[in-house]
Amino acid sequence: MSSEFVVEIVDDDDDDSGVNPIRVVKVIWYEISGGIGPWGALRPIIAFLLALVPFLFIGQHFNRQHRKAAGWFAVQFPLLLTVLLWPVLYLWSIGDAWWVSSNIVARSETIIS
Repeated sequence: MSSEFVVEIVDDDDDDSGVNPIRVVKVIWYEISGGIGPWGALRPIIAFLLALVPFLFIGQHFNRQHRKAAGWFAVQFPLLLTVLLWPVLYLWSIGDAWWVSSNIVARSETIIS
């Protein structure tokens, strides 16, 4: 028994003679933002800026960690009496808001990809 193979060559030239400027901008933005898009690029920065507001722990609320923010809000009052420990909690909350937001973006990108 003999088998015959047929090879067919398909020309995929879909008239790519012109460059689409919108596609060029998308590719440039994708490369600049590391592939996470505008919200993924800005989310940690926004969380950081919100965390700079003292006493309210808005960065944690922004990251939807309401229990953590409420706990730190309650803990800060005894710490205010010890002036040395409150700045540590304040700086830690700023860093935590940044790290958690970055992890949210990273996790959402691994799910999408």
